[in-house]
This record gives sequence, C-alpha cells and structure tokens, in this order.
Amino acid sequence: MTKIVVTGAAGNIAYSLLWRIAAGDVFGDEPVDLTLLEIPDAVRAAEGTAMELADSALPLVNSIEVTDDATKAFDGAEAAFLVGAKPRGKGESRADMLAANGKIFIGQGEAINNGAADNVRVLVVGNPANTNAYIASKAAPDVPKDRFNALMRLDHNRAQSMLADRVGCPSRSIERLVVWGNHSDTQFPDITYATADGKPVEVDHEWYTGEFIPRVAKRGAEIINVRGKSSAASAASAAVDHMRDWVQGTGERWATVALPSTGEYGVDVGLVFGFPAVSDGSWQVVEGLELSDDQRTRIDANIEALREEAAIADKLF
Repeated sequence: MTKIVVTGAAGNIAYSLLWRIAAGDVFGDEPVDLTLLEIPDAVRAAEGTAMELADSALPLVNSIEVTDDATKAFDGAEAAFLVGAKPRGKGESRADMLAANGKIFIGQGEAINNGAADNVRVLVVGNPANTNAYIASKAAPDVPKDRFNALMRLDHNRAQSMLADRVGCPSRSIERLVVWGNHSDTQFPDITYATADGKPVEVDHEWYTGEFIPRVAKRGAEIINVRGKSSAASAASAAVDHMRDWVQGTGERWATVALPSTGEYGVDVGLVFGFPAVSDGSWQVVEGLELSDDQRTRIDANIEALREEAAIADKLF
C-alpha cells in the first residue's frame, strides 16, 4: 500500500492528476491510499472531488481522505504532489509571490520532515516550482535533498512535441532532449544532443533560436491566451510522467528533472535546477556533456535567476 498526498486537491490540475494516479499510471498495480490536502476554504470542493473518485470505483484505491491539516496529511506519506500554490496577484512583485508561497511550502516541508515515510518522494508542481521545492527542502533538513524535485517535465514534453512536429516524426521518436534551468521564461530548451529515431536532429538555426526556444518557454502564456485558462491536463500528465519515471526508471532515455544541484555543470549547490537525468529508482544527472559558449551563457542566465529567487527565499527562514 502506498500513501500519496496531493495538495491543491480542489484545483484543475489535481482533478486531472488524481484519476491517473488512481488508475495505476504512476505506481503500477500497487494499491494506494489517497490524501487530498486543501486550505480550509476549499475543503468542501475537495470533498466533491473525493466523492467522484469514490464513485469511479477504481480497484487500486484503498482509501480516500480529505483534510486541511498538513501534519495529518503527510504522516506516513511515500509520495507527494505539491500542486497548490499562490499565483502572483495583480501588482505583486516576484518577491511578494515568493513570500506568500514561503508560508505554504515551509509548513508543508516541516510536516514532511516530521512525519513522511523515509522513502518519500516529493514533486513540486505549484509555481514558482523550482524555488518552492528549494523552500520545502530547506524546511525539511532531515529529508535527503534529492527527495525534492520540481516539475520541468512539462517543459520537456512541450519541447519534445514541438521538435517532433518540426522534423515530422512521432514525439516518442525524440530522445536526448533537455530543458536546462528554471521553469520560467529564462529556461533553455536544448536540442544539441537530440536524436529522432536514433539520428541527430538537424533544424534551421534561426527557427531554433528565434522560435523554438522562446515558444517552449512561453507556451503556458500561449495556452492561456488561446484557452482562457492555464495548463491543467498537460501539467497533470507531466507530473505523472515524472513520478512514474522516478519510481519505475527510465532505462537509457533522458528526462528533464529539476532537482537540487550538487555542483553539476557549475550550478550552485542546493539550487533546484533542470538537468538531463536518468532513473533506476533514483535520479542521476547525465554528466560530462560538452557545452558551447551559447549553451553556457543560457545556463548561466538560469543560474543567476535562481540565485536571486533563492536569496529572497532564504530571508523567509
């Protein structure tokens, strides 16, 4: 039996995510105990989601619990999807947003530190995801740093799909792709090492730098402009992909994973940074890649952006 916690459980991302978890798309045939964590004002809506989950009679669901108590929610948790976060409000600075999220993720980090299972895996989905993961990890000093990841698989999936469309192949044919850095507009979708059906990808450089890189980085805003709402189902699908690969392994296929740096590629130790990685049940960064001056410049821009966010976050402790 695996206990899984999903925060922001009344929201649209969780609404797509919970059924995928309950159907076995993440943990396989392992029965699950689902805990839906929400703020007090949203508990009733989360209870409605729990009612629908119950009505689905999914065979792998052992129990469903709804709570607004983080200590209770994370007690014994083996996996956590931290979806709930406060978006930037009108007139707010990034520092204001980080301060508001600090309260959320410090509290959740402390609860994970005090009660979660020793093998807990934590995936932060709520934005700013990298720095929210940094905050939660810092608030959980007894939990190994590598147990806290941030979701950049959505950026990876977007890049994979756009590149596949450009070269005319199914997205599954694209491998050795990476999105370096931060889940923000500074991120660097990198196709330097990418292959399609095992062959190096060749695309027009002007398209790559002038359209592909900025479009991947700004895809979320593009979806809001077209749909009128932010990404939900695709974010949930990416969260499923990330946690499934973390638990079940990737083989030799690369995935983009934002995890605390141990100094790889010159990234400050502790910054939660997007790297190419593989998993055998734990993530290992793909090391030893040669970087051009352009790659180095783009990676360094992300390092600097995350340094600035971390400096703001550090003041919350």
